[in-house]
Amino acid sequence: MPSVPTPDPVEVRRSRRRTRTVTAWREGGITVVSIPARFTRAQEREWVTTMLGRLEAQERRRRPSDALLLQRATELSRTYLEGRAVPASVSWSSRQGKRWGSCTTLDRTIRVSDRLQGTPRWVLDYVLVHELAHLLRPGHDEEFWALVGRYPHTERARGFLDGYAHALAHGGRGRGDDEGPDDDAVDDAVDEDDVDDVDDVDAAGA
Repeated sequence: MPSVPTPDPVEVRRSRRRTRTVTAWREGGITVVSIPARFTRAQEREWVTTMLGRLEAQERRRRPSDALLLQRATELSRTYLEGRAVPASVSWSSRQGKRWGSCTTLDRTIRVSDRLQGTPRWVLDYVLVHELAHLLRPGHDEEFWALVGRYPHTERARGFLDGYAHALAHGGRGRGDDEGPDDDAVDDAVDEDDVDDVDDVDAAGA
């Protein structure tokens, strides 16, 4: 009988710096939900349930199917490459080694490393544009980079991937403080009417 996957354990972190926001993210096999320190237990349960749902929805969007990858690549080609790069297929691959993606110009197939599943959309979009550009320019010459440079988040995405590769090589994804990573977390504002017991202190002055 196949085993049933169990959800990640949830760790609730109360922060005195938070007064009107709640954030959730994944961290080393657990799900962290950061809430204002003065939340009641009932508010904690309500917001944990809400944020887990939103985090799961975000992760589904960041792990599109192969069909959706092809659809997205087609949209990006129209937007940045005048529709000239026309892939026959785009698929996830677990055989990319250290590469983020690859393409075969002969049959116009693009493969994307499954290590990118869960990364921000603008990062995945950059990799797709990069491989689409290879359908037009096989090498990495000046014309190739001019095509890739049409994507407005190119430099930001390349910086992200450099840091991501370093984190993966050292057994993690890298983190900042306990407020959660900007690109992986989901945030929500708290309605003041629902948090009468939360200190009304500006976060910057806490």
